[in-house]
Amino acid sequence: MRLRPLGSLTLAALLPFAALTACGGDDDPKPEVTALTDAFASGDFGDVDFAGSTTPGQVGTDYERLTKGLVDGLGGAKPTVTASAPSVTGTSAESTLTWTWPVPAKAWRYTSLVELRKKDGRWRVVWAPSAVSPELKDDDGRLDAVSLAATRADIVGTNGAHLVSQRPVVSYGIDKTQVPAARAGQSAKALAALLDIDAASYAKRVKASGPKAFVEAITYRRGEAPAAAARIGGIKGAVAIQTSRSLGLTKEFAAPILGTVGDVTAEMVKEHPDRYHAGDVAGLSGLEARYDEQLRGVPGTRVDLVGADGKVSKELFQADPQDGKPLRVTLDDRLQKLAESLLAGVEPASALVAIRPSTGAILAAANGPGNNGVNLATYGQAPPGSTFKTIDTLALLRQGLTPTSRVDCPPTITVDGKRFGNDSWYPASATGSVPLKTAIAQSCNTAMIGQRSRISHDDVVAAAASLGFGVDHDTGFSSYFGQIPAPASDTEEAADLIGQGKVLASPMVMATVMASIAAGKTVVPTLVPGQGDTKVPDGTKPLTASETEHLRAIFRTVVTEGTGRGLLDVPGKPVLAKTGTAEFDRDGKRLTHTWMIAAQGDLAVAVYVDEGETGSSTAGPIVEGFLRGR
Repeated sequence: MRLRPLGSLTLAALLPFAALTACGGDDDPKPEVTALTDAFASGDFGDVDFAGSTTPGQVGTDYERLTKGLVDGLGGAKPTVTASAPSVTGTSAESTLTWTWPVPAKAWRYTSLVELRKKDGRWRVVWAPSAVSPELKDDDGRLDAVSLAATRADIVGTNGAHLVSQRPVVSYGIDKTQVPAARAGQSAKALAALLDIDAASYAKRVKASGPKAFVEAITYRRGEAPAAAARIGGIKGAVAIQTSRSLGLTKEFAAPILGTVGDVTAEMVKEHPDRYHAGDVAGLSGLEARYDEQLRGVPGTRVDLVGADGKVSKELFQADPQDGKPLRVTLDDRLQKLAESLLAGVEPASALVAIRPSTGAILAAANGPGNNGVNLATYGQAPPGSTFKTIDTLALLRQGLTPTSRVDCPPTITVDGKRFGNDSWYPASATGSVPLKTAIAQSCNTAMIGQRSRISHDDVVAAAASLGFGVDHDTGFSSYFGQIPAPASDTEEAADLIGQGKVLASPMVMATVMASIAAGKTVVPTLVPGQGDTKVPDGTKPLTASETEHLRAIFRTVVTEGTGRGLLDVPGKPVLAKTGTAEFDRDGKRLTHTWMIAAQGDLAVAVYVDEGETGSSTAGPIVEGFLRGR
């Protein structure tokens, strides 16, 4: 069983029995016992009278020596000490002390005896280490506590795959017991150069560490260390330690979602001194951090009697650790790997989210390498472009339009002096008076903007809510459900209708929109079953059967006749889709966000690429690859 320091704990010392504080006088030893029990909690013995030549300072020093290992092992915790009414026999008295030390898994309780003597009309405490513990029979012993680490639990996927589990690793570092102190810094620099890490900072850590420390330089999964690591034998004090750590299936696997596990930071210890102590291992980000208490369990504790030689002479108490409990998530390991492989070659920031419409389960939430570790999949915020026309379409259906209702799609439209047009590739044959399904299939911007007199901002917000957009939920994971703020001008309202302006969305919420269309109901995405709010908010207007039928027909037309034709020959059930682009400026350049959302059977998917050409040419092949490979 591996031992490590316990997390920091605090427990206010209880005042001893009330009866003691109510009594007084030179004939009553109770006040002196009260002063002693208070001192055990505070460490200040200045108010205690001791027999003979013993001084409060001497007792304070002795008490610290006797208990320092225990207090440090419990993260600075203080005991609760109560006392029985003293038993008086002439000029002697005795009181039973009940000690309670706040051990995380189970409090350690025991009793000891303290003797008092009366001289010159005053009661005084006879100091002896046995007052702290009956096991401390001489001045050489002391109490010590070590933590018995709990086993951190796994994160388990929807198919039972252990997405995060204890996996073998090799830690490379300097063992300072194997190198002279004067040479430790030199060895550290040599190891850093061999392993290609920052030499100055690592050497500084090695020099600052204790004389018996192992100072880790870098850790690799077993079998993934560079070939140069085999040459550490030539560096004095350099060692490789085989151990295990909580790791994902691969280094990249859902990393921004699942998070990381590592040594607690100073900030964590300061914020939660009752939970963490320097040297503890805990979740640092993602689900590992949010559900750390469940996953890490409760460490156990062993309290030992240690002799003057530093060796354990007797085990006094043990509370077994309570292992963590697994966290179950909806991610499908196969689909997650597929999504990540499709994004692996995408240079700009990118994300793919797949949802099961029937349940709302998030099956994949992949972030591309261009994200630099940022979770755009469920928490990204970008204008959704023409994928937002899914919401416009529902709002128009609720105003009485049908897929065949005709709408005007001019080449351009001007709103309050600002000219809006369609994309450069928009077919001239789809301008003029066209069916609504054609305007959506070809992604006519001017048609949607021209309908702003028919659908109000409130109509759009209500339609969005019916498709799972714009209503926040406490989902139990980092999630963003989009925004449609009230427009400040006519031009902003026009831009909003084509998914620009101030409208923002995450890939997760756009996958949710398509999932709602596929399911014929408002879908609330879930990643951690049993956690968070998955209830559709009161007041959300449900989709009707007619609305669902029309929405499916219109977004099937996108595939059969419009911008989603690249998905037409995907095997299996009919595919529904919508593409989108949104222009933005960066570093003086006009660039384009690209989107595609799609649904096939009981699967909905959204792909976002931060910089691209069009939804169909940039995001489309990724969607196609996912639907074909699933």
